[in-house]
Amino acid sequence: MSNQALSIPNSFPPFDLTRLLKTVFEPQKGERACVLIDLDDPTQVQDFAFLQDPALTVQKYAHDIFYQGLNNGVGHELGLTGGEFYAYKKTGGSNLDMDDLVMDTQGRRLSFEKDIYPKYDIILCISTYSATAPLTASAKKHGFRGATLHGLNEVILQTGLAVDYNEVSKQAEKLRLGLTKSDWVEIDYEVAGKSCTLHLDLGRQEAQKSHGLCRGKTPDVANLPAGEVYFVPTGGSGQMPMKFEDGTLAILDIEGGRQVGGSFLSGNLKKFQEHVAKLQRDPVTGELGELGFGTQLLPFSGRDIQDEKILGTIHVATGRSDHLGGHLTPDKFAERINATHDDILYAPHKTPEIQVKQVRMHRNGTTTVVMENYRPTEYLAQLLA
Repeated sequence: MSNQALSIPNSFPPFDLTRLLKTVFEPQKGERACVLIDLDDPTQVQDFAFLQDPALTVQKYAHDIFYQGLNNGVGHELGLTGGEFYAYKKTGGSNLDMDDLVMDTQGRRLSFEKDIYPKYDIILCISTYSATAPLTASAKKHGFRGATLHGLNEVILQTGLAVDYNEVSKQAEKLRLGLTKSDWVEIDYEVAGKSCTLHLDLGRQEAQKSHGLCRGKTPDVANLPAGEVYFVPTGGSGQMPMKFEDGTLAILDIEGGRQVGGSFLSGNLKKFQEHVAKLQRDPVTGELGELGFGTQLLPFSGRDIQDEKILGTIHVATGRSDHLGGHLTPDKFAERINATHDDILYAPHKTPEIQVKQVRMHRNGTTTVVMENYRPTEYLAQLLA
């Protein structure tokens, strides 16, 4: 397969909730499912009052596609029971623990620990902020399976959730085998006329994959859309550029696997200074907790949940890593609000100011270039052949 053959399909099959849930979970007859959303005011779930707010597009998809789908034939077709709809208070950050309070559509105050986690087999969380980390921890404790679909929009619905996850899993495995047990990965960047390199130690660990399949009796939570190969770095050094939400650009210094400070480039100086102050106040917030490679051929959606899964993109995350097999749990942060897992996505549409000139991996005594200028090299293309 040539590199040119790795192009986005011209069309995707129509979205089919039955096919998606059947492929991802292979539900067994009688298993109980529910839908979760997050709201600033969870009481607005009573009588579906939140549907009157046009800004709550993600939550509306949760209601119109998943809740109504489950209760209007899909649940019966798959042999699922339940189909209830709940809301919890927005956490305010990626992968922060949720409060225990849950509200149902009748206005009753319930508990995640007592009323939700122990009583459902499949939990679908369609939210503003990712809940993958806290739900994964709770799944291991209570034995359920689930999926997180934060930031859902129409592009994701019609592309990233319309694909065959059996094929996504196969493709992810091909790339996983080509990257696993690496000694290290280095990323060469160029931003604002400056060059820098990030070195990530991987310790010959077994690479993991997010492939969208969450079947059987093993408690687990799929992050959908799926399609990535990832590592939890064992260390890191060098420098990495960072584009903040407001467009501020900086180069962060990496020592001992953590961001420790850096250099301001452009934008809002105060934003950069606040980030450095947080690193000093709560050092684990800057710990590098993930290196991820996208594996799918999808259009950019404007939402990281899909865009980080696209072949040719790469992401480095800071903070919480226990849901990926890392050691950094919420109790190790000085402040609860800082216990996030934040993906720093490098992609041509999101970070056009930052060039990923080259990505190299070293394993079995050989250094191999795997990406250049946001494109997979022939090495990755051949793995997918």
